[in-house]
Amino acid sequence: MKPAAFVRHVPKTIDEAVKILAEVASQDGRVLAGGQSLVPIMAFRLAKPAHLVDINEIAGLDRIAVEDSMLTIGALARHAAFHKPVVDNPLGHLLSAVARHIAHYPIRMRGTYCGSLAHADPASEWCLVAAALDATIVARSVRGERRIPAKEFFSGIMTTALADDELLVAAKLPLLAPDTRFGFQEFSRRAGDFAMTAALVTWHPRDDKMRDVRIGIGGAEPFARRIAEAEGVLEGQAPGGDLFRAAADAAAQAVEPMEDHQTSAEYRRDLVRAMLRRALDQSAA
Repeated sequence: MKPAAFVRHVPKTIDEAVKILAEVASQDGRVLAGGQSLVPIMAFRLAKPAHLVDINEIAGLDRIAVEDSMLTIGALARHAAFHKPVVDNPLGHLLSAVARHIAHYPIRMRGTYCGSLAHADPASEWCLVAAALDATIVARSVRGERRIPAKEFFSGIMTTALADDELLVAAKLPLLAPDTRFGFQEFSRRAGDFAMTAALVTWHPRDDKMRDVRIGIGGAEPFARRIAEAEGVLEGQAPGGDLFRAAADAAAQAVEPMEDHQTSAEYRRDLVRAMLRRALDQSAA
Protein backbone atom coordinates (compact mmCIF):
# COMPACT_ATOMS: atom_id res chain seq x y z
CA MET A 1 0.00 0.00 0.00
CA LYS A 2 0.94 3.66 -0.21
CA PRO A 3 0.61 6.30 2.49
CA ALA A 4 -2.23 8.79 2.46
CA ALA A 5 -1.48 12.26 1.12
CA PHE A 6 0.49 14.55 3.43
CA VAL A 7 2.38 17.85 3.40
CA ARG A 8 6.12 17.64 4.10
CA HIS A 9 7.78 20.51 5.95
CA VAL A 10 11.59 20.82 6.02
CA PRO A 11 12.70 23.26 8.73
CA LYS A 12 16.34 24.37 8.94
CA THR A 13 16.41 25.21 12.65
CA ILE A 14 14.91 23.83 15.85
CA ASP A 15 12.99 27.09 16.39
CA GLU A 16 11.46 26.76 12.93
CA ALA A 17 10.61 23.11 13.55
CA VAL A 18 8.76 23.71 16.82
CA LYS A 19 6.89 26.66 15.29
CA ILE A 20 5.67 24.45 12.44
CA LEU A 21 4.85 21.63 14.86
CA ALA A 22 2.76 24.01 16.96
CA GLU A 23 0.73 24.85 13.86
CA VAL A 24 0.21 21.30 12.56
CA ALA A 25 0.07 19.21 15.77
CA SER A 26 -3.73 19.52 15.90
CA GLN A 27 -3.88 17.96 12.41
CA ASP A 28 -1.97 14.86 13.54
CA GLY A 29 1.32 16.43 12.45
CA ARG A 30 4.24 14.08 13.06
CA VAL A 31 8.02 14.46 13.28
CA LEU A 32 10.11 12.55 10.75
CA ALA A 33 13.68 11.67 11.71
CA GLY A 34 14.81 8.18 10.69
CA GLY A 35 11.32 7.06 9.72
CA GLN A 36 12.02 3.40 10.39
CA SER A 37 8.91 3.10 12.56
CA LEU A 38 6.68 5.84 11.20
CA VAL A 39 7.00 5.19 7.45
CA PRO A 40 5.93 1.50 7.55
CA ILE A 41 2.94 2.42 9.71
CA MET A 42 1.99 5.10 7.18
CA ALA A 43 2.43 2.65 4.29
CA PHE A 44 -0.18 0.37 5.88
CA ARG A 45 -2.32 3.44 6.61
CA LEU A 46 -2.34 2.68 10.31
CA ALA A 47 -1.26 6.33 10.63
CA LYS A 48 -2.44 9.10 8.31
CA PRO A 49 -0.68 12.29 9.39
CA ALA A 50 -1.67 15.30 7.32
CA HIS A 51 1.73 16.91 7.93
CA LEU A 52 5.28 15.59 8.39
CA VAL A 53 7.91 17.82 9.98
CA ASP A 54 11.15 16.45 8.50
CA ILE A 55 14.00 17.47 10.84
CA ASN A 56 16.82 15.89 8.82
CA GLU A 57 18.05 19.27 7.50
CA ILE A 58 18.58 20.76 10.97
CA ALA A 59 22.33 21.10 11.49
CA GLY A 60 23.80 19.75 14.72
CA LEU A 61 20.96 17.43 15.69
CA ASP A 62 23.19 14.42 15.00
CA ARG A 63 25.60 15.56 17.71
CA ILE A 64 26.86 13.12 20.34
CA ALA A 65 28.96 14.77 23.05
CA VAL A 66 29.91 14.61 26.73
CA GLU A 67 28.61 17.55 28.76
CA ASP A 68 28.74 17.81 32.57
CA SER A 69 29.30 14.06 33.07
CA MET A 70 26.38 13.26 30.77
CA LEU A 71 26.38 11.85 27.25
CA THR A 72 24.11 14.03 25.13
CA ILE A 73 22.59 12.25 22.12
CA GLY A 74 20.98 14.49 19.51
CA ALA A 75 17.68 13.72 17.81
CA LEU A 76 19.35 12.69 14.53
CA ALA A 77 22.05 10.42 15.98
CA ARG A 78 21.61 7.12 14.13
CA HIS A 79 21.75 3.68 15.70
CA ALA A 80 24.86 2.98 13.62
CA ALA A 81 26.74 5.75 15.43
CA PHE A 82 27.02 3.36 18.38
CA HIS A 83 28.53 0.44 16.47
CA LYS A 84 31.80 1.58 18.05
CA PRO A 85 32.03 3.16 21.52
CA VAL A 86 31.21 6.87 21.26
CA VAL A 87 32.94 7.68 24.54
CA ASP A 88 35.85 6.14 26.45
CA ASN A 89 33.70 5.08 29.36
CA PRO A 90 31.82 1.87 30.22
CA LEU A 91 28.71 3.64 28.91
CA GLY A 92 30.26 3.74 25.44
CA HIS A 93 30.92 0.01 25.51
CA LEU A 94 27.44 -0.70 26.87
CA LEU A 95 25.76 1.28 24.07
CA SER A 96 27.92 -0.48 21.49
CA ALA A 97 26.97 -3.91 22.88
CA VAL A 98 23.27 -3.05 22.85
CA ALA A 99 23.31 -1.49 19.36
CA ARG A 100 24.23 -4.81 17.76
CA HIS A 101 20.85 -6.22 18.82
CA ILE A 102 18.77 -3.51 17.13
CA ALA A 103 16.88 -4.79 14.07
CA HIS A 104 19.11 -5.17 10.99
CA TYR A 105 22.07 -3.22 9.62
CA PRO A 106 20.12 -1.12 7.04
CA ILE A 107 17.66 -0.04 9.74
CA ARG A 108 20.51 0.89 12.09
CA MET A 109 21.99 3.10 9.36
CA ARG A 110 18.85 5.24 9.24
CA GLY A 111 16.90 4.84 12.49
CA THR A 112 17.67 7.17 15.39
CA TYR A 113 18.23 6.75 19.12
CA CYS A 114 15.79 9.51 20.05
CA GLY A 115 13.25 8.28 17.51
CA SER A 116 13.14 4.98 19.37
CA LEU A 117 12.44 6.83 22.61
CA ALA A 118 9.66 8.90 21.03
CA HIS A 119 8.09 5.79 19.44
CA ALA A 120 8.26 3.99 22.83
CA ASP A 121 7.87 0.43 21.63
CA PRO A 122 7.98 -1.86 24.70
CA ALA A 123 10.60 -3.98 22.91
CA SER A 124 12.95 -1.07 22.13
CA GLU A 125 16.51 -1.64 23.32
CA TRP A 126 17.14 2.09 23.62
CA CYS A 127 14.03 2.60 25.75
CA LEU A 128 15.39 -0.08 28.09
CA VAL A 129 18.76 1.68 28.28
CA ALA A 130 17.08 5.02 28.99
CA ALA A 131 14.89 3.53 31.73
CA ALA A 132 17.65 1.52 33.40
CA LEU A 133 20.17 4.38 33.44
CA ASP A 134 17.67 7.11 34.39
CA ALA A 135 18.11 9.15 31.22
CA THR A 136 16.83 12.68 30.87
CA ILE A 137 14.71 13.48 27.81
CA VAL A 138 14.99 17.03 26.45
CA ALA A 139 11.87 18.35 24.67
CA ARG A 140 11.33 21.69 22.94
CA SER A 141 8.17 23.56 21.96
CA VAL A 142 7.19 27.17 21.37
CA ARG A 143 6.69 27.34 25.15
CA GLY A 144 10.36 26.58 25.82
CA GLU A 145 12.45 23.57 26.90
CA ARG A 146 11.34 20.76 29.17
CA ARG A 147 13.54 18.05 30.75
CA ILE A 148 11.72 14.83 31.53
CA PRO A 149 13.17 11.99 33.66
CA ALA A 150 12.90 8.61 31.92
CA LYS A 151 10.77 7.20 34.75
CA GLU A 152 8.17 9.89 33.95
CA PHE A 153 8.60 9.79 30.17
CA PHE A 154 7.34 6.28 29.36
CA SER A 155 3.70 5.75 30.28
CA GLY A 156 2.42 2.82 28.19
CA ILE A 157 2.65 0.97 24.91
CA MET A 158 3.96 3.55 22.41
CA THR A 159 2.86 6.29 24.81
CA THR A 160 5.08 8.99 26.31
CA ALA A 161 4.86 12.25 28.23
CA LEU A 162 5.63 14.27 25.08
CA ALA A 163 2.95 16.78 24.16
CA ASP A 164 1.75 16.71 20.55
CA ASP A 165 3.58 19.96 19.79
CA GLU A 166 6.87 19.01 21.50
CA LEU A 167 10.00 17.99 19.64
CA LEU A 168 12.34 15.52 21.32
CA VAL A 169 15.69 17.21 20.65
CA ALA A 170 18.08 15.12 22.77
CA ALA A 171 18.51 12.41 25.36
CA LYS A 172 21.07 12.59 28.16
CA LEU A 173 22.64 9.51 29.76
CA PRO A 174 24.88 9.67 32.85
CA LEU A 175 28.45 8.45 32.40
CA LEU A 176 29.20 5.29 34.39
CA ALA A 177 31.88 4.75 37.03
CA PRO A 178 35.14 3.53 35.44
CA ASP A 179 34.88 0.08 37.06
CA THR A 180 31.21 -0.46 36.12
CA ARG A 181 30.25 -3.98 35.09
CA PHE A 182 27.30 -4.49 32.77
CA GLY A 183 25.36 -7.27 31.09
CA PHE A 184 22.70 -7.19 28.39
CA GLN A 185 20.62 -10.10 27.12
CA GLU A 186 17.47 -10.30 25.01
CA PHE A 187 15.33 -13.03 23.49
CA SER A 188 13.66 -12.79 20.08
CA ARG A 189 12.33 -15.53 17.85
CA ARG A 190 14.75 -14.62 15.05
CA ALA A 191 17.78 -12.36 14.83
CA GLY A 192 16.57 -8.82 14.20
CA ASP A 193 13.03 -9.45 15.44
CA PHE A 194 11.54 -7.39 18.24
CA ALA A 195 12.70 -8.57 21.66
CA MET A 196 10.10 -10.51 23.60
CA THR A 197 12.09 -9.76 26.76
CA ALA A 198 15.39 -7.98 27.39
CA ALA A 199 17.41 -7.40 30.56
CA LEU A 200 20.09 -4.82 31.33
CA VAL A 201 22.16 -4.76 34.50
CA THR A 202 24.90 -2.40 35.68
CA TRP A 203 26.85 -2.32 38.94
CA HIS A 204 30.35 -1.76 40.20
CA PRO A 205 32.37 -3.67 42.80
CA ARG A 206 33.38 -2.21 46.15
CA ASP A 207 34.90 -4.38 48.87
CA ASP A 208 33.90 -7.45 46.83
CA LYS A 209 30.24 -6.39 47.00
CA MET A 210 27.83 -5.18 44.33
CA ARG A 211 27.14 -1.46 44.59
CA ASP A 212 24.87 0.99 42.74
CA VAL A 213 22.96 -1.88 41.15
CA ARG A 214 20.59 -1.06 38.32
CA ILE A 215 18.26 -3.64 36.80
CA GLY A 216 16.10 -2.84 33.79
CA ILE A 217 13.59 -5.07 32.03
CA GLY A 218 12.06 -4.35 28.62
CA GLY A 219 9.70 -6.14 26.28
CA ALA A 220 7.80 -7.97 29.01
CA GLU A 221 5.56 -5.09 30.12
CA PRO A 222 3.94 -2.11 28.34
CA PHE A 223 7.12 -0.08 28.87
CA ALA A 224 10.68 -0.67 30.06
CA ARG A 225 11.45 0.12 33.68
CA ARG A 226 13.84 -0.49 36.57
CA ILE A 227 13.00 -3.40 38.86
CA ALA A 228 13.65 -2.23 42.42
CA GLU A 229 12.82 -5.63 43.91
CA ALA A 230 15.70 -7.28 42.05
CA GLU A 231 18.08 -4.40 42.76
CA GLY A 232 17.35 -4.75 46.48
CA VAL A 233 18.32 -8.43 46.44
CA LEU A 234 21.72 -7.63 44.90
CA GLU A 235 22.76 -4.34 46.50
CA GLY A 236 25.62 -4.79 48.98
CA GLN A 237 25.94 -8.53 48.37
CA ALA A 238 28.80 -10.60 46.96
CA PRO A 239 28.05 -11.62 43.35
CA GLY A 240 27.37 -15.30 42.74
CA GLY A 241 25.07 -17.90 41.26
CA ASP A 242 22.64 -18.31 44.18
CA LEU A 243 22.29 -14.55 44.57
CA PHE A 244 21.72 -14.09 40.85
CA ARG A 245 19.01 -16.76 40.86
CA ALA A 246 17.28 -15.00 43.77
CA ALA A 247 17.41 -11.65 41.95
CA ALA A 248 16.06 -13.20 38.74
CA ASP A 249 13.21 -14.79 40.69
CA ALA A 250 12.44 -11.43 42.33
CA ALA A 251 12.29 -9.70 38.94
CA ALA A 252 10.06 -12.42 37.49
CA GLN A 253 7.61 -11.97 40.34
CA ALA A 254 7.72 -8.17 40.16
CA VAL A 255 6.72 -7.79 36.51
CA GLU A 256 3.18 -7.83 35.14
CA PRO A 257 3.79 -9.51 31.77
CA MET A 258 1.85 -8.80 28.61
CA GLU A 259 0.03 -11.56 26.76
CA ASP A 260 -0.70 -12.03 23.07
CA HIS A 261 -1.84 -14.77 20.71
CA GLN A 262 1.65 -16.33 20.76
CA THR A 263 2.87 -15.68 24.28
CA SER A 264 1.36 -16.27 27.70
CA ALA A 265 2.13 -14.15 30.75
CA GLU A 266 3.89 -17.06 32.44
CA TYR A 267 6.10 -17.62 29.41
CA ARG A 268 7.20 -13.98 29.47
CA ARG A 269 7.74 -14.23 33.23
CA ASP A 270 10.09 -17.18 32.61
CA LEU A 271 11.89 -15.14 29.94
CA VAL A 272 12.45 -12.34 32.46
CA ARG A 273 13.97 -14.85 34.85
CA ALA A 274 16.25 -16.35 32.19
CA MET A 275 17.37 -13.08 30.55
CA LEU A 276 18.20 -11.39 33.84
CA ARG A 277 20.12 -14.41 35.10
CA ARG A 278 22.17 -14.46 31.88
CA ALA A 279 22.79 -10.71 32.02
CA LEU A 280 24.00 -11.00 35.61
CA ASP A 281 26.31 -13.90 34.73
CA GLN A 282 27.66 -11.85 31.82
CA SER A 283 28.29 -8.83 34.05
CA ALA A 284 30.30 -10.89 36.53
CA ALA A 285 32.31 -12.85 33.96
